Amino acid sequence: MRGRLIAGLLVLLACACAAVGVASFLALDRSLLAGVDHQLAQSKGRYAASLEHAATQPGDDRYAARGDTRAQAAGTFGARVLNGTVTHAGVVSPRRDLDDVSAAGSALSLSPRDRATLAALPADGHGHSARLSWLGDYRLMAVPGADGDTLVTGLPLVEAEGIVHRLQVVEGVVFAVALLVTGVAGAMWVGAALRPLRRVAATARGVTELPLADGEVALPDGVPYTDLRTEVGQVGAAFNRMLEHVGDALARRHAGEQRLRTFAADAGHELRTPLAAIRGHAELARRHPGPVPPEVGRALDRIQAESVRMGRLVEDMLLLARLDAGRPLRRDEVDLTRLVLDATGDARVSGPDHRWRLDLPEEPVMIRGDADRLHQVLANLLDNARRHTPAGTTVLVRAGAPAREPVTGAPAHGPAGPAGLTELSVIDDGPGIPEELVGEIFERFVRADQGRSRASGGTGLGLAIVRAVVAAHGGSVEAESRPGRTVFRILLPTPGPEALPAGPEAFPTSGTGHVPHP
Repeated sequence: MRGRLIAGLLVLLACACAAVGVASFLALDRSLLAGVDHQLAQSKGRYAASLEHAATQPGDDRYAARGDTRAQAAGTFGARVLNGTVTHAGVVSPRRDLDDVSAAGSALSLSPRDRATLAALPADGHGHSARLSWLGDYRLMAVPGADGDTLVTGLPLVEAEGIVHRLQVVEGVVFAVALLVTGVAGAMWVGAALRPLRRVAATARGVTELPLADGEVALPDGVPYTDLRTEVGQVGAAFNRMLEHVGDALARRHAGEQRLRTFAADAGHELRTPLAAIRGHAELARRHPGPVPPEVGRALDRIQAESVRMGRLVEDMLLLARLDAGRPLRRDEVDLTRLVLDATGDARVSGPDHRWRLDLPEEPVMIRGDADRLHQVLANLLDNARRHTPAGTTVLVRAGAPAREPVTGAPAHGPAGPAGLTELSVIDDGPGIPEELVGEIFERFVRADQGRSRASGGTGLGLAIVRAVVAAHGGSVEAESRPGRTVFRILLPTPGPEALPAGPEAFPTSGTGHVPHP
């Protein structure tokens, strides 16, 4: 905006200078030509008439050669035209004894074009500008002679043109200085005028850099300039009110999240004991030495299975509550290659009808983090792929340097990734995730439909745990899916003590080790 305002100001000033320059040029040129025309009118063709009369006086060759140059300015041109033919022509020299006069104009070397120009001049007593071949620009005036001829008198325009040229130079210098001074002063003035708006922009830029997605957010102070008499002040006042509304909304959201997390944590703690008791009583009933009716046996099996499933749900809710609360993770050195081998081996045993492939570098991929939680992340992703893809699906697990387009069967990459990142990807060629769910697949209790049906009875928290654990490690996770290709890509920081927040203890693991996303 500052550049556009200054450019617009300079363009307007340049247009104004150009208009003033053109107007002054035209006015001065017209004034100078009017002065020359006045001098020509005062001469009344005397010099041109003297050329003819001087040539007829006997015994005065010197006078006949000069014509009557008295009271004639240097450079005055005279010519006599009779019946469309130039019969005499002369010009007053600065040295009167060297005036050039000729019969038929041969001494002046008039070109045919000059002769045609002189013959075509109307004898109206008005000035006309013309250019003579070797004399230059002239102002010519023709008047009727006494014996039917036409007398042409002219004055050079070199002096008038010099005055106009000097005016153009002076105007160019003055206008250039004016534009330069106006540009500098305008930049300072526009900068001072837009300073409050820049403060608004800086505050808005600071707000955009804040993590507003979740957690407690401390918004910056408002804009100090709120003079409602100016447009910028009105913008600042409106921006301050908007910040107040946003801050209030964020505070209420954070309070609601805190209440929900507290409730989830409290409910989880309260449910663990009765669930353990239910499961224990179910196992005790199944060990009864006496005969158990089939209906009672099936009921006990269902009670035990549902209590196990509810136990997983409670453990997952507790884990998410702790992660949301910012509880630190371990920061041990983790061999990601070994972790991938172990998790893939477990998945191969659980899903022998799938094809499991690895893409690992020759050297171990080392990162810093919580090995148990990272194993849970990978186990969740592998179990998710196993449960929700048909038999015969190929699942590729890849670790190493980031590659935006990993493909099944791609060659192994080196362990060190660019920009201090390491990638862990799980890729399958199954039916894919429904398009409408890709954007929210990491949300809690999100369940897919036909493409990834809920046949496994999962909790709906598996991928939410993946995102929370990866975020706690300072990394990111994303999902890309289309029919025949689904990619879960995790980016984790490379080894370094600053990659994770300090923490002496890890979270307690659940009894199941991992919970797949249904």
